[in-house]
Amino acid sequence: MTTIITVTYNAESVLQRTLDSIRRQTYSDIEHLIIDGASKDGTVAMAEAYQQEVSYKVVIQSEPDKGLYDAMNKGLHKATGDYLVFLNAGDTLHADNTLETIVNCQRLTAGSPQPAVLYGDTAIVDVNGKFLHLRRLRPPKQLTWKSFRQGMLVCHQAFYVHRDIAQQYDYDLQYRHSADVDWCIKVMKKAAELQQPLVNTHEILADFMEGGNTTQHHRASLKERYRVMCHHYGSVQTFFLHCWFFVRTLFK
Repeated sequence: MTTIITVTYNAESVLQRTLDSIRRQTYSDIEHLIIDGASKDGTVAMAEAYQQEVSYKVVIQSEPDKGLYDAMNKGLHKATGDYLVFLNAGDTLHADNTLETIVNCQRLTAGSPQPAVLYGDTAIVDVNGKFLHLRRLRPPKQLTWKSFRQGMLVCHQAFYVHRDIAQQYDYDLQYRHSADVDWCIKVMKKAAELQQPLVNTHEILADFMEGGNTTQHHRASLKERYRVMCHHYGSVQTFFLHCWFFVRTLFK
């Protein structure tokens, strides 16, 4: 079973596209957790209608929270699937067989250590779901925890984590915009420690709506990401890497 965690707050205008993309999946062994922050619009009613219409497991929890990452922690603790992924309101699975792709990749590695992470590419779409371009930062052929020194090369919505590892770490609430970067690095470090592979699906797995949380808070997000990188990779290395990023942009 695959767990999809969707965090919502007053998301009535964008939630249906997310629900529809999950409903269309050719793979149906799904647990869908909708963690709502006590929305005041029709978000919960929309989720409840969807819950009645589908055959797979849908759990709705609506209560006040301390922000996005607090809500994500609630979903993380509730997950019971083999792998879990975060797909928030407005974001969608890229194709009708995306979850089938994830499951097939698990089967291909049968007999080997179970993948800690299955990952892929992300498409950027507009408010109508129209493809704009692939995400600027692209996943490497072989991801490691050190890969994120170059930035968050795999979007959170295209990062499927084995539950046994995922639930060892909460999102750190000291970060308001970049706790996902910190969490992904922690997960990949643990995978390296356990010698469990990070498997590239070589597929587009998610559609990310242009203008998400980190886009809207770009400057604050960059500052937080710098702090995260200093924590995991060291202050000196992070400083010189950012100097190189700056020089590289000047000569593009």
